[in-house]
Amino acid sequence: MTDTDIKKGLAGVVVDYTAVSKVNAETNSLLYRGYPVQELAAKCSFEEVAYLLWNGELPTQEQLAGFTAREKAGRALDPALKAIIDALPTDAHPMDICRTAASVLGARHPLAEHSSPEANMKKAIDLWAAMPAVVAYDQRRRHGQDIVEPRTDLGYSANFLWMTFGEEPVDEVIEAFNVSMILYAEHSFNASTFTARVVTSTLSDLHSAVTAAIGALKGPLHGGANEAVMHTFDEIGIRSEESLEEAATRAKAWMDDALAQKKKIMGFGHRVYKNGDSRVPTMKAALDKMIAHYGRPELLGLYNGLESAMDEAKAIKPNLDYPAGPTYHLMGFDTPTFTPIFVASRITGWTAHIMEQAAANSLIRPLSAYNGPEQRSL
Repeated sequence: MTDTDIKKGLAGVVVDYTAVSKVNAETNSLLYRGYPVQELAAKCSFEEVAYLLWNGELPTQEQLAGFTAREKAGRALDPALKAIIDALPTDAHPMDICRTAASVLGARHPLAEHSSPEANMKKAIDLWAAMPAVVAYDQRRRHGQDIVEPRTDLGYSANFLWMTFGEEPVDEVIEAFNVSMILYAEHSFNASTFTARVVTSTLSDLHSAVTAAIGALKGPLHGGANEAVMHTFDEIGIRSEESLEEAATRAKAWMDDALAQKKKIMGFGHRVYKNGDSRVPTMKAALDKMIAHYGRPELLGLYNGLESAMDEAKAIKPNLDYPAGPTYHLMGFDTPTFTPIFVASRITGWTAHIMEQAAANSLIRPLSAYNGPEQRSL
C-alpha cells in the first residue's frame, strides 16, 4: 500500500448515503432535505426546521402545534441534572457541562435502553427541548445568578434567550438568534456528525452518540471557531468609542501582522465550500441588524478589517462562525457559551443522522495501514 492509497482524515472518501442535507455545488447552497437553508432561515422557525430534519417534510400547522407542545413540555431543567451541574466547577468549559448533561439525560430517560424509531424520535425531541435550560443555567450560575424557569408562551429561540437573561427579548434579537439556530442545525458528514454515526453503527443508544458528538464538537478545529473569533476581537481590542473606519484600520493591521507570523486565524475557510460558506450572507445580515440594534459600529469595523485583509492576502472567505461569534457577543452570551449554543442547534442534525444510520445500519469499521516494526520475538 502506498501513501497515495491512504486518505488522511478520510478526505474525499464517500462512506454512505444521506437524505438529510447536502451542499449543492452548482448554487453553492446548503440544502436541508432539499430546501436551501437561506430560504428556511428567512421564512421558518427553528421548530419547523427541526421537524423537517427529523421527518423529511415541513409540518402542517396541525403537526407543528403538536410538535411544539411536545417540545415545550420538556423545557424545564431536571432537578437531578441541576444538582449534578451545580457539583461541577464553574471554571470547567461549558462544553463539558453539555457533554455531562447529555449523558445524564440519557441515563435517566425512561426509554434509555430502547432504540426503536419511535423511541429515538422521542429521545431526540426530549434532548433538544432540554438543552437550552442546561446552556442557559450554566451561564447564569457562573455569574452567581439563579435559574430562570422556562415559559411555554414563547417559541424555542425566545425561550432560550429568556432562560439565559431573565428578560423577554425584543423581536429583532429573537429573529437573529432563530436564524443562527437554523444555520447551525445541520451540515452533512462533518466530524461530530460522523462521530455520532460511528457510535450509532455499533448499536449504541442515541444519547451515547450525541455525547460523543459533543466531545468532537468541543475541538477547536470543528466547533470552537465562533469562540476563537471573539478571542481575536478581544486581542485586537474592542473600543466602543471608536468609529467603524478606525476599528477597521486596526483590525487590518492586526491581520497583516498575524499572517506574517503565520498564525492560524479561526473563522475563515471551510473544507467543503470552495466559493465561500453559503450560510455567511444570511448570518452576516443578522449580525448587521444586531450591530444597528445595539449601536456598535466598531464591531462592524473589526469584522470588515479582518475580512478584507484576509481576502487580499489569501483570498480566503469567512465561514459561519465568523459572523455568529460577534452576534452572540452582542446578545450578551459569554464567549465560552457560543459552542454550547451550537450544540443546542446541532442536536437536530445529529439525531436526524443517528436515526438515518439506525434505519439502514452497517458497522463503520475502516482499515488501517500498519507502519510499525515487523513481527519480532521477545
